[in-house]
Amino acid sequence: MRVLIVDDEPLARARLDALLRECADVDVVGSVGDGEAALAALSETQPDLLLLDINMPGMDGKALAARLANRTRPQVVFCTAYEAHAVHAFDLGAADYLLKPVRVERLRDALKRVRQRLDAQPREPTGWLHARVRGEPVRIALDEVICLLAEEKYVVAHRAGDQLLLDESLRQLEETYPDLIRLHRNCLVPARRLIGLKTLTDGRVLARLAGTDFSPEVSRRNLPALRKLLRMG
Repeated sequence: MRVLIVDDEPLARARLDALLRECADVDVVGSVGDGEAALAALSETQPDLLLLDINMPGMDGKALAARLANRTRPQVVFCTAYEAHAVHAFDLGAADYLLKPVRVERLRDALKRVRQRLDAQPREPTGWLHARVRGEPVRIALDEVICLLAEEKYVVAHRAGDQLLLDESLRQLEETYPDLIRLHRNCLVPARRLIGLKTLTDGRVLARLAGTDFSPEVSRRNLPALRKLLRMG
């Protein structure tokens, strides 16, 4: 099981990391200090489980869990010093709720519950895009795509480390894959990549995307829909 630790206290993260090393079949794929960092790490680490603190600066654990609700992966287990949040945590679909200081026996119970959930649900299907490399057809997973840009006569899929030419137009891709959202007339991104917006001093708005420093511009026409999407999580 791939686990991402999310807690704003370095000592708490270190303790959870040490406890997880005492558990069988667990791989700690990352350790971050806030909700936004966790969102950015999801595409790179592909965790099965988030061990998630609730009270954190910026995007707290409850807000992050709300954005991830109804997804098979990652599952969420809250780790907090406060019992008061327990009811809300389960309303958000958390697999379990651990009180700090976490005991290894209780952690193992939570991991068992997560495994049962994951085994009961198949992985979400992955969409595939059709591209060309040196003229030869290949397919790439939609999960790997950072953004799709229309450049002259072509659509270019940008991934971490490379770019590939696609056979379809942006309009065709938008109609085929509901997960793609439009930032402006020449740019689509997977919805899960969008983690925020940034307004510049000149009034332009840029999209903040998980897994990259690239921030494409958002058109005024598409801005209301993107703000609504972010509010809804």
